[in-house]
Amino acid sequence: MEPIAHIESPFGSKFGVPRQAGLADCEARVVFEPRYRVAEAVRGIEQFDYLWLVWQFHLAERQEWSPTVRPPRLGGNRRIGVFATRSPFRPNPIGLSSVRLLGVDLDEQAGPVLRVAGADLVDGTPILDIKPYIPYADSHPEARAGYAAQAPAALPVVDDHGLLLQLPSAERQAVQQVLALDPRPGYQHDPQRVYAVDYGRWEVRFRVGQAVEVVDVSERKTSPAV
Repeated sequence: MEPIAHIESPFGSKFGVPRQAGLADCEARVVFEPRYRVAEAVRGIEQFDYLWLVWQFHLAERQEWSPTVRPPRLGGNRRIGVFATRSPFRPNPIGLSSVRLLGVDLDEQAGPVLRVAGADLVDGTPILDIKPYIPYADSHPEARAGYAAQAPAALPVVDDHGLLLQLPSAERQAVQQVLALDPRPGYQHDPQRVYAVDYGRWEVRFRVGQAVEVVDVSERKTSPAV
């Protein structure tokens, strides 16, 4: 098996990436590898609103695996069977994300490029396959969801000094959604600790108490392609 494409995402590191697809309206691009830059391969894809991306946890590969992991949703302290979670630390580090298809661009050099929204992938993630999302087959709203039955509660985001106004409108909205999800590890609760999320060309620093407080926004020295 080999990657057919890679993601160009605004997330420059794993920290801050939404824990599930669709929780934040972050735009990204799926760029095919040279062998697969064939327009015919995506013919008809624009008829679908959503796609499944099958991808590789390339930053979480390990030689050994553990039968149990600690999901962030459970505070990072309780262990659950790895196959009862979506943890990246798996025997085969494969991920699955449902993303919204915004459009298909035909690039002179990169061939067909898929513009998507809601991706929970770090920049450069290898894509192993792409499949259309079919609502009547793939959606089961009545299904039980165990410890993940409820969507994570959104925290208010406080930006008293207008630091996020440096960002273009679409990026500012996406960053606010990312911060509202509280990107901290589940076991960290220090309200004075400052964290940093890399998003596109920006580094956004924040701390979390009853709300997420933006404390600094600066341009990164290097940034992802999106």
